[in-house]
Amino acid sequence: MRKRGVKSVLDVATGTGFHSVQLLEAGFETVSADGSAEMLAQAFSNGVKYGDHILRVVQADWRWLNRDVHGEYDAIVCLGNSFTHLFSESDRRKALAEFYAMLKHDGVLILDQRNYDTILDRGFSSKHIYYYCGEDVAVEPEYMDEGLCRMRYSFADDSVYHLNMFPLRKDYTRQLMTDVGFQRVETYGDFQHTYRDEQPDFYVHVAEKAYIMEEGEDGHSAAVSTARSYYNSSDADTFYASVWGGEDIHVGLYERADEPIVDASHRTVERMASKLSLTERSIVLDLGSGYGGSARHLAEKHGCRVLALNLSEVENERHRTLNAERGLTGAIEVVDGSFESIPYPDDSVDVVWSQDAFLHSGDRHRVLEEVARVLRPGGELIFTDPMAVDGCPTDVLRPILDRIHLDDLGSPDFYRRELARLGFTEVGEGGFEEHREQVARHYGRVLEETERQEADGLGGKVSADYLTRMKKGLRDWVHGGQEHHLTWGIFHFVR
Repeated sequence: MRKRGVKSVLDVATGTGFHSVQLLEAGFETVSADGSAEMLAQAFSNGVKYGDHILRVVQADWRWLNRDVHGEYDAIVCLGNSFTHLFSESDRRKALAEFYAMLKHDGVLILDQRNYDTILDRGFSSKHIYYYCGEDVAVEPEYMDEGLCRMRYSFADDSVYHLNMFPLRKDYTRQLMTDVGFQRVETYGDFQHTYRDEQPDFYVHVAEKAYIMEEGEDGHSAAVSTARSYYNSSDADTFYASVWGGEDIHVGLYERADEPIVDASHRTVERMASKLSLTERSIVLDLGSGYGGSARHLAEKHGCRVLALNLSEVENERHRTLNAERGLTGAIEVVDGSFESIPYPDDSVDVVWSQDAFLHSGDRHRVLEEVARVLRPGGELIFTDPMAVDGCPTDVLRPILDRIHLDDLGSPDFYRRELARLGFTEVGEGGFEEHREQVARHYGRVLEETERQEADGLGGKVSADYLTRMKKGLRDWVHGGQEHHLTWGIFHFVR
């Protein structure tokens, strides 16, 4: 919340006041709301007891929150698995709409829930770490179906309590948030951005009323606009054209440590193309096509038509020039645009291809939804992306993320999970051919080549500041690869 500039917080599920007290201790202006007068009395007492805080308490029903609580807030928190107490879908929608209305234009809702998906689909288990401290309480479902979870709480003094809850499925909750107007919803598993669906005890949804990074004048999201500005810069264009040779600007598959970057990068293209069933009638959409090396390979070797979508007008101009020199202008359509809003109709392409581009999006859910929209039934998706390993804490990637102006990276499980949600089927073992070792090897080779060309005069073409920042960034990628925080490989799925 500090990162988002939050000052005022409405705690809508105050209970006995734990979260409200912690928010006050952290310096946030906090109003504490709950439907139970008894709970609020206990919360007020706890506020005085733990920190000498005078809680601003309001008794309120979520469904009529605006009637009972006044003002607008930077953030609303609904914690402690509290939203699960609503059994009517209309009540859930009404409550979320009330939360939305009470947020400022750039406000955020933080709502947690138990991982009911795993309990329903695989049975109950708990790591007993995040939400229950100590061993004096045993918690387990006494009854469970799609409409009711009856939890049994057994304490050390042999007392037993029960609580009835509605078993919210994760994607259902996310959809409700989107339906009432939240533009972006990020879901964390036990506070981690990357996770396996069956692992977390709890999910935490962070729903934004408006994108934290506003769209620019070009209509692109801020993450895409930042990438566009970067790749349009003279320094970046000269660097990538010189170091990679102006054809492919993506991770390569290296067979030896000193192999030229161009050869390894082209081997990636060949490996990916060999997995596809391409004919002269195939229409391939290349997302983030860069200088067009992959598009030209596909058009020349397989005779297919390629639609090359890329956000950098500077790269696209070089792409068109190289196509013309090779007589491929008619085979490749180069389009200025973003993969967050693909300018092609539904069910219009046979293959979606992308190399190391999705990481530049601030909304990868949206990118994959666009991919699913434009692919024909039976169409293939093949792509690579530099990623965090599953379960990697975001903090260890901070130097990399800060340089590319992103909050996080994708992960193998993130892509598998989202593609399964969108109806894709894996090709091969898990749909992912992992080449984790290539991360450190590739960025290490780029660093070596940068330093070699710098000694030969690259500094006369590219600014010293750009080269200094680039070399630091490359070292961060190498370190992330060597420490096994990063991975990379080829995804292959069928719609």
